[in-house]
Amino acid sequence: MRIRRPRLPRTRTGQRRLVQALMVLCVLALLPSAWMHIATGDRLRSTAEAPRTDVAVVFGAGLWNGEPSPYLAHRLDAAAELYRAGRIEVVLVTGDNSREDYDEPDAMRSYLTRHGVPDARIVSDYAGFDTWDSCVRARKIFGVEEAVLISQGFHIRRAVALCEAAGVTSYGVGVDERHDGTWYYGGVREIVAAGKAALDAVFRPDPRFLGPAEPGVERALAKAR
Repeated sequence: MRIRRPRLPRTRTGQRRLVQALMVLCVLALLPSAWMHIATGDRLRSTAEAPRTDVAVVFGAGLWNGEPSPYLAHRLDAAAELYRAGRIEVVLVTGDNSREDYDEPDAMRSYLTRHGVPDARIVSDYAGFDTWDSCVRARKIFGVEEAVLISQGFHIRRAVALCEAAGVTSYGVGVDERHDGTWYYGGVREIVAAGKAALDAVFRPDPRFLGPAEPGVERALAKAR
């Protein structure tokens, strides 16, 4: 059985319409990324420039043999630096604990305590399955109204845009990384993820797991004061 290949248009008019259609598709594909850049234009900071805020949110980024991956460790290092500088009071660690043998938040907590952040100043969100879920839960479950968000540079704009859409006034600290294969993969992935982010911001779906409100952040801040 012969497979028939798609035939390109032979006329100038057909070729022009094909090029126009491809251009429209490219524009549509890039619109979510453009939205993120516009929405977060003045919200990005370095660790030295981060505003004094009660809460920092650190997003999960994978574990290696039960310990934070290098990318996640760098995010946690930035949070510890902000805490030592007195720019934040509490760290909300949000990540995946969807199965018993994989616990991002507890691994993040252990890393932070080893790097000088008191356990009482760390709050764990065990249902941060993706960025949107983490942002919505930060607002609805933990009562966070303003926060510094910490992630890699290729992800931080999406995090800020989604948390703003979820009702959290946000400032983003993008952690610098060596431009290795993981970094380039993350950048390409963000182009695709931007589309989902735009849909989440428009339709505002409930997280995979919402549950009752938790007083962890409020209690941690009370101890800090």
